[in-house]
Formats: sequence, structure tokens, C-alpha cells
Amino acid sequence: MGGKWFKIGANEYAMFPGVFVHLNLGDGPGNGGSQGSVVNHVGFIVNNVQEQVAKWKAAGIAVLPGGNSRLDQAYVETLDGVRMEILEDKAQSMPIRHEHVHLSLPEAEIPKAQAWYAKTFGGKAGTRNNAPVVDIPGAQIRFAKADMPQARTRGRVLDHIGVDVKDLKAFIAKIEGEGIKLDEPYRESPSGNAISYITDAWGTRIELIKRGPVPVL
Repeated sequence: MGGKWFKIGANEYAMFPGVFVHLNLGDGPGNGGSQGSVVNHVGFIVNNVQEQVAKWKAAGIAVLPGGNSRLDQAYVETLDGVRMEILEDKAQSMPIRHEHVHLSLPEAEIPKAQAWYAKTFGGKAGTRNNAPVVDIPGAQIRFAKADMPQARTRGRVLDHIGVDVKDLKAFIAKIEGEGIKLDEPYRESPSGNAISYITDAWGTRIELIKRGPVPVL
């Protein structure tokens, strides 16, 4: 996909502009791919969809076409079921970057989730192509209608999403003051990261991280 692989201690990552993909070895296969869970897919932007699609297909990567035969959209699924939407910005100088996380929720829950993400992460609620979104620094949270509640992310192949914060202790104090409970207490790792987890009301597990030193790649 064009990411850069690296390790910090025992942790393995693929890094793209805008996102780290943290690869954890589990005891067995995850309990399902991203489709069917609250986080239906994640989105990346490339500078030319058809050029990238040709490269990926030549490398043996299965690529699905965009909706309504769109040439500026495609989908890629990993072998274990993580779905990625690929969109196009011809003015983009880099080959690929992360853009959004797409949540699937029952229609009545979408306004509540949009308000929660905007308040919790200091985001800006708005619309894109007439669909609700929340813009936070570095990414967009998008919301789509699901016919029924979707599975929680924990334990699936895409186990959680993550948000970097500058001062994790201060952020924890803020959200606990808003009634949000931590899944795990604050802890610091040997790699220099400080980490905690929360889960939103709809089942998306979220890593909160004050990131330590990152390799210059």
C-alpha cells in the first residue's frame, strides 16, 4: 500500500502520512473484519486512483471498484478483512495519505455520536457530501447509516482507532470530568509512549496516546 514499516522495541508499525498502523500478533484470527463492526472502513487519499490501482494489482493485491463505476474511488481489503476506501486528490504531492475513519451506526444514533466526537476531541461538526462528519486535527470521522447496531471493535481485526494527545494526564482529567470512564488506567511504555483506552457508547475502542520519539524515516 506504500506504507513504511518500522519497529519500536517489540512493536511493529506501518506508517503513512497522517496515521500509524500498529500490528499486534494475536492468539488467533480476529473475530471478523472491519465490515460488520462500528468502524466499517478507513479512508486514504492518493494522487491518482487508477495509477495506484494498477500498481497494487500488479503486486497481487485485490482491488474492488468504486461505487457507480467511479474512477476516482476504489476499495482494498486486507486478507484478514480490514476494508480501506481509496479516494483521489490530483493536487496531492505525496502518493498516499490517511484521511478518514468511517463509522456505521443506526440512523438515530448518528447525531449523538457526531456531538460526542466533536465535544470529546475538540472537533468541528459538519457535513461532507450531505453526510455528517467531525473534523479533528489530522483526520475526519465520518458517519454512515446502518440498518442495525454493529459489532464492537474490540477483538476484531481492526481492534481500535487511536488519537494522539499532547498531555494525556490532562486529557484524562477532562474526559473523566465529562463522565467518560477509562477501559485501562494511564500507563507508560518502555518505548516512551503514555497510553490509555476508552470505548465510545457505540462500541468503538479508542486508544489515547501521548507518543514518544518517532523514527525519522
